[in-house]
Amino acid sequence: MPILTMSQSYHPFPHAMSSEDADTDIDSDSESDKYTDMSLDAFSVASSKTSIDVSMRSQSPAPSVFSATSSLRAQAYRQEYGRGLNNYSEVYRLPADDEELDRLDRQHDMFCKAIGKFPPPMPEIMAEDEFEVKAVLDLGCGSGSWIMDIAREFPNATAVAVDLVPMQSTSMPPNCRSEVDDINLGLEHFYGDFNVVHTQLISSGIRDYQGLINHIAHVLRPGGLIDITEFPFYFTGIEKTSICPPAGTFEPPWTPLWMSYANRAVRQRGGDADASLHMHRWVCEHPAFENVVYREFWIPLSPWLKGNDPNSVWWNGIGTTMRDDVKAFMRSGRPLLLGNGLSEEFVDQLENNAVAELDEAITPVYVCIQNVYARKRP
Repeated sequence: MPILTMSQSYHPFPHAMSSEDADTDIDSDSESDKYTDMSLDAFSVASSKTSIDVSMRSQSPAPSVFSATSSLRAQAYRQEYGRGLNNYSEVYRLPADDEELDRLDRQHDMFCKAIGKFPPPMPEIMAEDEFEVKAVLDLGCGSGSWIMDIAREFPNATAVAVDLVPMQSTSMPPNCRSEVDDINLGLEHFYGDFNVVHTQLISSGIRDYQGLINHIAHVLRPGGLIDITEFPFYFTGIEKTSICPPAGTFEPPWTPLWMSYANRAVRQRGGDADASLHMHRWVCEHPAFENVVYREFWIPLSPWLKGNDPNSVWWNGIGTTMRDDVKAFMRSGRPLLLGNGLSEEFVDQLENNAVAELDEAITPVYVCIQNVYARKRP
């Protein structure tokens, strides 16, 4: 197989920040009739400004009731390389189909175990009081697992989920609603409305992540909580330094090599692949925030840790789930790589090699999940 080179120049990425350095149209109507039949009682086709189609943005945050009709599905989805992608953003090119939503559900369960469902200050912030109804906003909600968990855990609060496609759950809690919007267009319609704003692994679809943080500062009420989680779009070796092969490379380790091509494709689309490396500084430097905390979670990409001690056994369990997630993510990433000019033959061989490497569980590879949370000044 010929080695492909990319037209875009490749720049090595800085090493991940150490903890010591920080303060701490679905395929067819017949295939997707369930989207027509399901009830989306809290589905609002969202927001302000203008979008690609102004009819797809409603006044917000007042809830609306819609059913997922065939015409709405045709507006929301399109098919690329055998996967159902959102029809609004040219930046975010991962699928929004059943396979991807299932992956995100499993990923949510893994993250709850590995990093926790929410930061320590959240229960205090969400405690009921007589002055206001507490409200939580999830930007880029994916399958909606996180926001629905929050809605159930805080049943007297309002929970709002925003994404490029509607949430497709048939069991959405009554205090939760879904809005369709491209958050790259701004969040002014939400200013001052929420006690908590959460984002997780959305940087590949965000053009200006620092600008997003500024919007979140305005969306939060005084004393509110920003909670953002990302990863740096590269994997690391056992020394926890980045593995960033140059363009044209076709040699192991294969899983970091796959991610290097995904990294370049995200940049080519306009996504902020480096956001996780800067978000701690951006939040620290923003005058609206105080009590900023940075956390890192080094998760093995497969169960490669040696030993039978409880710590190794526990992390190997997480690594087994992460391996399944990464394999599914590589399938989801095919439209991104193929749409960036790579041949199907090349992508197939690269993915097959990476899957075999993950299944062998010999090569020590980590992903660094980075989290920043902070309070908005009173």
